[in-house]
Amino acid sequence: MDVVTLRRAGPVASITFNRPDSMNALTPEMLQLAGDHVIAMARKAEVRVMVITGAGKAFSAGVDLKALGKVDLSGGAVGDVLDVPARRLIKAIETAPQPVIARVNGHCFTGALEIALACDLLVMAEEAGVGDTHAKWGLRPTWGMSQRLPRRIGWHRAKEMSFTARTVKGPQALSMGLANLVTPLAELDQAVAALCEQIVQASPQAIAAYKDLYRQTEFSSLKTGLAYEESTQYEIDDSLERLKGFLARG
Repeated sequence: MDVVTLRRAGPVASITFNRPDSMNALTPEMLQLAGDHVIAMARKAEVRVMVITGAGKAFSAGVDLKALGKVDLSGGAVGDVLDVPARRLIKAIETAPQPVIARVNGHCFTGALEIALACDLLVMAEEAGVGDTHAKWGLRPTWGMSQRLPRRIGWHRAKEMSFTARTVKGPQALSMGLANLVTPLAELDQAVAALCEQIVQASPQAIAAYKDLYRQTEFSSLKTGLAYEESTQYEIDDSLERLKGFLARG
């Protein structure tokens, strides 16, 4: 059985963590394969959107704790055996020119939440739950939780989630700004498909430019980000074609 699967449906590529019997708990192999798929799809112009999700009842329960028995946990860090492929996957998600959607269908904890936070959009089932359980297990984040979570929901809410390790369900995740869209699980596929369809209608080159610009905004100061926006040029060659109807109205 492939522990990570790739499926193409027209312009949408779906990458699925596929260890449902283990709640898709993350192993080094899964992180490496998921990164391989994102990198490969990022190079294909015909792929306009990527979706990352989990098979069965979970997005992913987080790092496979059994795998941690094989690594040195000094300082509460999981070590390079997991850090290197996880950071590679996260970088691939953030630098891909296409939008990447996290389809959170069930449990999404700790390392899995760090991956979901790296995605551009997060669509979540009402019944699903997300949480940061690093502190519960005596671990510290090394895949970006301490930086991305507070930027998404604010410092005080991020601290509460991390200090308590509590689970946040879909409706509250939406109200906190953690999720973009929340829907009943039975309607999750329909909601993700509709969002993908809206994205596909837009200019892929303009979206790629936006991803780059938003990345600068997220990881730099306002002054630096504004200067980058003013000075950076992009190849977008479909502007006139898309605007010709409006321009013709004169």
